[in-house]
Amino acid sequence: MKLLQEKLAQYDAPQKAKAAGVYPYFRPISSEQNTEVLMNGRKVLMFGSNSYMGLTNHPKVIEAAVEATKKYGTGMAGSPFLNGTLDIHKQLEERLADYVGKEDVMLYSTGFGVNLGVISTLTGRDDYIILDEQDHASIIDGRRLSFSNYLKYRHNNMESLEAQLKKADPSKIKLIVTDGVFSMEGDVANLPEITKLAKQYNASVMVDEAHGIGVFGEGGRGTCNHFGVTDDVDLIMGTFSKSFASLGGFIATDKEITNYLRHHSRSYIFTASITPASTAAVNAALDIMLAEPERQTHLWEITNYALENFRAMGCEIGHTSTPIIPLFIRDDYKTFHVTRDLLDEGVFVNPVVTPAVAPQDTLIRYSLMATHTKEQVARSIEAIRKVFKKYDIIQ
Repeated sequence: MKLLQEKLAQYDAPQKAKAAGVYPYFRPISSEQNTEVLMNGRKVLMFGSNSYMGLTNHPKVIEAAVEATKKYGTGMAGSPFLNGTLDIHKQLEERLADYVGKEDVMLYSTGFGVNLGVISTLTGRDDYIILDEQDHASIIDGRRLSFSNYLKYRHNNMESLEAQLKKADPSKIKLIVTDGVFSMEGDVANLPEITKLAKQYNASVMVDEAHGIGVFGEGGRGTCNHFGVTDDVDLIMGTFSKSFASLGGFIATDKEITNYLRHHSRSYIFTASITPASTAAVNAALDIMLAEPERQTHLWEITNYALENFRAMGCEIGHTSTPIIPLFIRDDYKTFHVTRDLLDEGVFVNPVVTPAVAPQDTLIRYSLMATHTKEQVARSIEAIRKVFKKYDIIQ
C-alpha cells in the first residue's frame, strides 16, 4: 500500500458508525425536495432542508429552468470571462443588484465559490481580514487563500471585534466578514454594531446572506435590509441554493469592486458559468418571492410556533431566532442515535457533530420551510419529544 493510502486508511470513523447502524450521511432521497420526501419507499417529513421559501418544486421555477435549457442548452462550457456570459446572466445581475440595493452584481457558479473568490482577492499582504469565529467554512477557506493578516473575534462579541480592530494598522485595509444568519445555530449577526465599529475604525464590511435572503427583510432581501444597514455594508453575498431554489451565488457591491473582481477573482475567471437552467430558476423564484409575501409571513408563523414548543418542552436551543433551530444534545453518540431514531419516526433532521463543532456542542439542526404546515411541524415536535425523552435529553 502506498503511503497516501496507508495514511488515509487509518480514518475509519464512518465505518464504525455504519457498523453501529447510526451513520447519518448521504441518505438517498428518491423524490423532489419538499416538506415530505420519499426515502426507501416511504414518506418522511423533511426538516433538514435549506429551501426556506419552499420553491425547489414550484411549477413556475421548474418551467423556467426547462425553457431556458431548451433555448440555451444544458451548460456554458466556459467561464464568464470568456465564452460563458449569456444575456440572461446580465439580466439577472441587474435585477439582483436592484433587489439587494447595490450598484452591481457578479454571478458565481456556487455560493462557496463566491466566498473563495472574493475574500481571497480583495485585500493585500499588509491588509487585514477579520472574521467571526463561527463564520461559514467557505469564508474561512477564502481567508486561507489570502496573503493578508488574519484576526478573529469571539462569536457576535462586539468588544472582541473592537479589540481586533484596534490591533490593525490604521493605514491598512480592514475587511470584516460575517454571516448574516449563522448557518448551524441560527443566531443573527449584530450588524448595527458591526457597521458602527466599521465606520469608527475605517473598515469595510462583507455580509454572507446565504441564510438571510428570503427570511429577513422586505421581500426577503436579507439581514442587511432588515437592520437598515445596506448602505453601510460594502459587499453582500448570497447563494442560490437556499431560498432561490437553484445553484450558484452572487456578490453585490459597487462597480469599482466588481471591476477588479471580474479580472482577478480566480473562482470566477477559472470556473464555468452558472447554467441557463439555474439562472432562469433564480429569476422565477425571485418573481414568486416578491409576488407572494405571505410565504415569508407563514415561515415566521411556524418558526415562532416551533420555537415556543421547543422551549416549553425543555429543549436547549441556544440564541436562535430564525427558521434554523439547533437542538443541542452535547454528545456525539447520542446525536447519531437520535438522528437514526427520528428517521425511524418519519422525521429527517441533520446531525452536527465533531469536528464541525466541539464535542460538547453537538446538535440536531432542525430547519423550516415556508411550505411546511403547522400540522407537519406539530408532528415533528411530537416525534422529537418521544426520542429526546428516550435518551434523557429532556425530562
